[in-house]
Amino acid sequence: MIHHVQVSCPPGSEGAQRAFYTGVLGWPELRKPPLLAARGGCWFRVPGNGGPDGELHVGVEADFRPAAKAHPAFVVDIDATAEAVAGAGHPVRWADPAEIPGRRRFFTVDGVGNRLEFLAD
Repeated sequence: MIHHVQVSCPPGSEGAQRAFYTGVLGWPELRKPPLLAARGGCWFRVPGNGGPDGELHVGVEADFRPAAKAHPAFVVDIDATAEAVAGAGHPVRWADPAEIPGRRRFFTVDGVGNRLEFLAD
């Protein structure tokens, strides 16, 4: 079981990340402990979709470059998530179904360009 995964963002871009993770995906923001909150960034609760909830931590990185290959993958209601992501103007790139037979999935980017994968439950 994974407790959390972390992605990065440039300084001052927490608003763009909140707009994506809470505004588009509907994931509630979690309060960071005070000592960690001083470093910037933000945390979100990732609904467990039938299992335990997880967390996504967004950390500030001064020399930020969006993750173009490495990515977290989340099990979601795939059609509702794709609709929300596309409706907010983010790309929805469906994966080739032959890559993982029987598993619908797509890729997109968050508010600062980090690659994300979403899979059907």
